[in-house]
Amino acid sequence: MPGPDGCLIASGSRTKVHKIASYNQILESENMTLQLPDVVQAYFAVTNGGDAAQLASCFRSDATVSDERKTYEGTAAIEAWQQEARRAFIYQVQPLHALQGQGRLTVIAHLVGSFPGSPVQLSHVFTLEGGRIRSLEITPC
Repeated sequence: MPGPDGCLIASGSRTKVHKIASYNQILESENMTLQLPDVVQAYFAVTNGGDAAQLASCFRSDATVSDERKTYEGTAAIEAWQQEARRAFIYQVQPLHALQGQGRLTVIAHLVGSFPGSPVQLSHVFTLEGGRIRSLEITPC
């Protein structure tokens, strides 16, 4: 459950998430299966080394991704961003918690890999439209 400072409390640890004025908690317990929209599940499958050709089908053609203070616009730029990350590092992303509210889905994920500062927890804020990802913002928790 979110604490008074907008953090999720799970297994005794606190994870900062973007404050959302109103939300419906999708997952509260680590023992529950995380229920995510199909397109978000597909995105995480590709991110974890799945078929990169499936990435374009996750995003609208005019989608944007913001990660590490850079913004990628359109599926070609998003595919290049994902390919570059895979070339640079070996990593795995595990979605832990999800909150939905104000037309956005926030997924807190554990990222571990061969990059400086590993492991980290990241907030993935998805805006979905027409069954695809319209925007994605990835920030550290």
